[in-house]
Amino acid sequence: MSLEELIKGCKKHDTKAQSQLYKLYASKLFSLCLKYSKNYAEAEDNLQDAFVTIFNKIEQYKNKGSFEGWIKRVTINTALQRYRSVKVFDIINEDAIEDVEVDIINEDISLDFLLNIIQELPDRYRLVFNLYVLDGYSHNEIGELMKISSGTSKSNLARARLILKQKIEAYKANLNSQSL
Repeated sequence: MSLEELIKGCKKHDTKAQSQLYKLYASKLFSLCLKYSKNYAEAEDNLQDAFVTIFNKIEQYKNKGSFEGWIKRVTINTALQRYRSVKVFDIINEDAIEDVEVDIINEDISLDFLLNIIQELPDRYRLVFNLYVLDGYSHNEIGELMKISSGTSKSNLARARLILKQKIEAYKANLNSQSL
């Protein structure tokens, strides 16, 4: 069955088409959910919620643009919705923090370690970091999605990078001390 046929089937609430669409995209969308979740269990919940939303709103997809892009946006919005109801974004002094770069070019740092330290970030920092760095959203777009100012988005990104830099430096120092 082609993707177009699957989409048509899903619009008709055909459970076989829904199942096939799920199988086709679940692993990709789960990776996306992991980026926006605190842990594996929350990512699983976000994935299930995303597919419920996808199937409920599939009528809104008008075959314009990439279907995969559409379901990724739905998935990100579904994950972010969990945080919109909880006040995770504080109003902070936007001039109080300087942006830092994080050097992760190191063969000793595994992808699992990076994912873990990103997941450990406070919600507001993790969400902005993922949207900006990993998914390419602008600060204005993040502001609209998260209902915060672009300055708060920039500040949260800078704080996320600072925390990640500190954790990576501590990890490297620990590796160096073990090898001595």
